[in-house]
Amino acid sequence: MTSPFSLTGKIALVTGASRGLGFAMAKAMAEAGAHVILNSRDQVALDAKCAELKSAGLSAEALAADMGVESEIVSLVQTILAHHGKLDIAIANAGIQHRAPLTDFATEDYLRVIAVNQHGPWLLAREAARAMVPRKSGRIIFTGSISAILGRAPISAYVASKGALHAVTRAMAADLGRHGITVNSIGPGYIHTEMNTALVNDPAFDAMVKTGTPVGRWGRPEDIGNSAVYLASDAAAFVNGHILVVDGGFSATM
Repeated sequence: MTSPFSLTGKIALVTGASRGLGFAMAKAMAEAGAHVILNSRDQVALDAKCAELKSAGLSAEALAADMGVESEIVSLVQTILAHHGKLDIAIANAGIQHRAPLTDFATEDYLRVIAVNQHGPWLLAREAARAMVPRKSGRIIFTGSISAILGRAPISAYVASKGALHAVTRAMAADLGRHGITVNSIGPGYIHTEMNTALVNDPAFDAMVKTGTPVGRWGRPEDIGNSAVYLASDAAAFVNGHILVVDGGFSATM
C-alpha cells in the first residue's frame, strides 16, 4: 500500500533552495519521491546542490530566478509547466534579512525585505495557483517564522513580512480550498543552519536557545524538511490555513 507521506510522481518547486532550510526541504521532498526544482538567484550554487541530490540517486533540477522580480517568477512557473506539464507543490521559502534599530531603519531596506519576503511569495503562490486550479489539486507552502508570533528586535521588516505571510496563508486557504489546493505555512524556530552559525557559536545566545527551548537543542534543517513533506503529502489533505510551528516548544513557554 502506498504511504500517505509519499510524494512519488509529484513535481515540487522550492525557492531559496541553494542552502539552509530551502535545501533541507528540497532534499526531503526528493527523498519522499518528488522531482524537485531547486530555485535561487545563484545558478552555480544551485547546480552544486542539484548535483548533490542526483549523486544520491534523487530526482532534481536547478532553475535560477529572482523571487523579487515578478517577470522572473512568472517565467519560472511557465518553464516548469512547459517541461513537466504541471506543478504539484510550491514552497515559497526564499527570504532575506536586514537588522537595524527602528529609528535607523531606511525605507529602501524595509521595502527590499518586503519585496522578497512577502510580495515575492504572494506572486509565486498566485502563479502556482493558476497552474493548480485547472487540475483541482495542489499544495502551497510558505516559510513563516516564530518571530511573527513573538516579535523580536531589531528586525521589524522581517517580522512584518512573515506576519503578512501568516495572514496570507489563511486568506489563500479560504480562496483556494474549494479547488483542492491547500495553503499552509511552516513557522521555524531557532534552526542550526549556515546563516545562524555565528549565533550558534555565541555562548550566550546558544545558551538562551537551549534553555528557552523545552527540547533543549537547536532545530535541525531536517526538522523543517520533514514538516514540509508532511504538509505536501496526502497525509495533510485536511490541513489548510495552518501555521505549523516547528520550534521545539520555544514559543509555547515564557
